[in-house]
Amino acid sequence: MKSNEINRRLFLKQALALSATTALPAFWTPAKSRTLPTTPFISANDRVNLALIGIGNRGGEIAKDLYKTGLCNIVALCDVDMGAPHTQEIMNMFPDAPRFQDFRQMFDKMADKIDAVTVGTPDHSHFPITMEAMAHGKHVYVEKPMARTFNEVELMMKGEKKYGVVTQMGNQGHSDANYFQFKAWVDAGIIKDVTAITAHMNSPRRWHGWDPKITSFPPAEPIPSTLDWDTWLGVVKHHDYNKDFINGQWRCWYDFGMGALGDWGAHILDTAHEFLNLGLPTEVNPTYLKDHNKFFFPMSSTIIFKFPERGNMPAVDVTWYDGLDNIPSVPKEYGVSEIDPNIPPVAGGAIQPAKLNPGKEIYTKTLTFKGGSHGSTLSILPDEKAKALNPQLPDVPASTSNHYANFLLSCMGKEKPRSPFSVAGPLSQVFCLGVLSQQLGEKLLFDRNTKQITNNALANQMLVGEPPRKGWEEYYKI
Repeated sequence: MKSNEINRRLFLKQALALSATTALPAFWTPAKSRTLPTTPFISANDRVNLALIGIGNRGGEIAKDLYKTGLCNIVALCDVDMGAPHTQEIMNMFPDAPRFQDFRQMFDKMADKIDAVTVGTPDHSHFPITMEAMAHGKHVYVEKPMARTFNEVELMMKGEKKYGVVTQMGNQGHSDANYFQFKAWVDAGIIKDVTAITAHMNSPRRWHGWDPKITSFPPAEPIPSTLDWDTWLGVVKHHDYNKDFINGQWRCWYDFGMGALGDWGAHILDTAHEFLNLGLPTEVNPTYLKDHNKFFFPMSSTIIFKFPERGNMPAVDVTWYDGLDNIPSVPKEYGVSEIDPNIPPVAGGAIQPAKLNPGKEIYTKTLTFKGGSHGSTLSILPDEKAKALNPQLPDVPASTSNHYANFLLSCMGKEKPRSPFSVAGPLSQVFCLGVLSQQLGEKLLFDRNTKQITNNALANQMLVGEPPRKGWEEYYKI
């Protein structure tokens, strides 16, 4: 073993003192042998020295949006495949930035030159990269969902609290108009007594053209010469390389991705979750799973999440619909189904229109609200009620910064992040529970206090997930 690998492991063992004695080994102890900076913030007069981890496809879009703010210097590029066509644009934009294929090697060589990192990689790799970065005292911008398992999210929230770093999950609409409108309308009592929410994502997904009768993982193929497959796999058990695992296809597979719910839930349900104080559900029930398969996500899903009363707020049922043929009913006054023009393209292509476009309907005891995805604002149904309530609607403040600038300004100590792990973590854990119900095809009963599934021992074990691959255990326990 190389000396820098030994040193890195020793450092992480000192910095990430995790217990493995409980069902959820999510608990940190002080790092006695490491002195953390007294303040993690960058000088307000300087730019943030930013390292990009994952520079192709969505990772590349994040990189460009952050750089566009004018608030950062790009000091390092890291991607497991620096020879892939989709990584070339960012490499050409920053030709002088040092390049790495393994994020661990990047931190070994450059930790003292980095203030913050982006994590624009597949879902299964968010966790180890983020844990490594926080252990070095670096601020982290990580794409949604935060991680692939409930316990990984739990650990990330503990890390944020322990190290005092700035964190931001990349549900960018959480800094746009819907964020400020939803908060203002809740504060003014316009949105109150919510009893039900319908959320839907019925546009085509990558798996809709596949054979749903698949009975195994795809066969092994030669690993591209430019790809570091071992680092790509990360904490996940070994899989032989196949092109249908990479470049976005990973979202199809339970072992690597979080499906439509993990992908879009954070853009559709984020404001309702935060400002209605939903927290974690008590029950998750997959009432419809078309072509249920233990390898990859159903062609269509309906999942009901039950949230209990919270203070003076009534219990809420949130029903999630995905799939081309699984269109929920909407109020008769719904009107036109529109797509938020601010939804970013993925791999160069815009989202395809569906029979019902991504969005939500919010039902209260007296009013119904129609909403879209990302930063789309809510409207009141029907128009007559909207006109009658118009004089009572509060002024909604404009956003002082988009999601990317908000993160960088927070690194400077000039703002507070709008989607830190403390906010985005419980939301991501809701999706982890939903994906577990999809994978097992069973209703799950959840204890919000103990954070345990009480009616299914296997599902409860799966909150933690399978043991990490050899060599990656340090991110979870010592």
